[in-house]
Amino acid sequence: MLIIAILAIAISFRVGEFKPGLRDFLDILQNKEGSMELVILKQIRIPRIILGFAIGSALSLAGTILQGVYRNPLVEPYTLGISGGAALGVALAIVFNLQQLMGRMMLPLSGFIGAFVSLMVVYNISISRGKIRIQTMLLIGVMFSYIASSVMMLLLSLVSTDDMQTVVFWTMGSLDEPDTKLIQLACILSLTGLITSYIFVRPMNAMRLGHEKARHLGVNTETSMRILFITASVLTGMAVSIAGVIGFVGLIIPHLIRMLIGSDNRVLLLASFLGGGAFLVLCDSVARTIILPNELPTGVITGIIGGIIFVVVIGRKNAKMNL
Repeated sequence: MLIIAILAIAISFRVGEFKPGLRDFLDILQNKEGSMELVILKQIRIPRIILGFAIGSALSLAGTILQGVYRNPLVEPYTLGISGGAALGVALAIVFNLQQLMGRMMLPLSGFIGAFVSLMVVYNISISRGKIRIQTMLLIGVMFSYIASSVMMLLLSLVSTDDMQTVVFWTMGSLDEPDTKLIQLACILSLTGLITSYIFVRPMNAMRLGHEKARHLGVNTETSMRILFITASVLTGMAVSIAGVIGFVGLIIPHLIRMLIGSDNRVLLLASFLGGGAFLVLCDSVARTIILPNELPTGVITGIIGGIIFVVVIGRKNAKMNL
C-alpha cells in the first residue's frame, strides 16, 4: 500500500497541462525561484496532492474505525449523519453570508460545528442507561442525514442563484483549497487520528468477537467506543468542512482492504489510511484533467469510480459464493 500511495502521488504530480520532470522537482526541493510553472507546482499542485492524501486518509480511516465498532462493512462516516451536519453547517454559513463577517475560515469552522452538533445529537439519543446502543445510533444517524439533506434543499429553494451554485458546488466536493493552514490542519488531524486508532487497536480486535466477549476479555467497550466514535467524527468533520462532501472513500476502501488482507486492525488501519489517500489523489487527478481546461468536482469522480468498483466487487463475491 505504501508503494501504491507513492505511485499515486507521482502520477498526480505528473498529470495536467504542465507535466513536470525530475529537474523541476529538484528545483522545488532546493527552493529555487523559477518560471510560472514552478510557482504553480509549489502553490497549487503539490499542496493539492498533500490535501487530497490527508482527506482521503482521514475518510478511509474513519470508515475503518466505524465499520470495526459497528461490525458492519457497509457503515461509513456519512451513514451516521456526521457529514450531513457538516454540510448543513456550511450551507447555513453560505446562505447567511457569514464568511464575509468572519473571513475565509468561517466555512470550515461552520462545517466542523455542524459535524460536532450532529455527533452530540446522535450520541445522546443513542445512550440508554449509560450504554451506547449501536443499532439505535445507526438508525438515528441515517435519519439525521435525511433531515439535514431536506433542510439543505429547503435553503436552496429560498436563496439566490449565486448562493445556490456555491452550495451545490461545495457539496460535490473539491480539493481546490489554497489556505496552507487548513492543509496543515488536515495533515495533523489525519495523523493524530491514525495514532489514536492504534492506541485502541487491541480493543478493536477484541470487539470483532462481539461486545460481550470483549468485556469478558477485560476490554472497557463503552469507553473505547466513545473515543473511537469521537475520533472518526473529528476526522469526518474535518474532511467535510475543508473539502466538501466526498463520498465512497470511507466505504469502498476499508471494504476492499479488508477483503485483501483480512480484518486484523493492526494491519488494516494503516493499509486503509494509505489506500484512502492514494485513491483520492488518483480520483482528483482524473477530476482535474479529464475535461481540460475545465475541472470536475472530485466528489463526482469518487462517486462514479467507487460505485462501479463496489458493484463489481460485490457481484464477483456473490458469484464465487454461488459456486
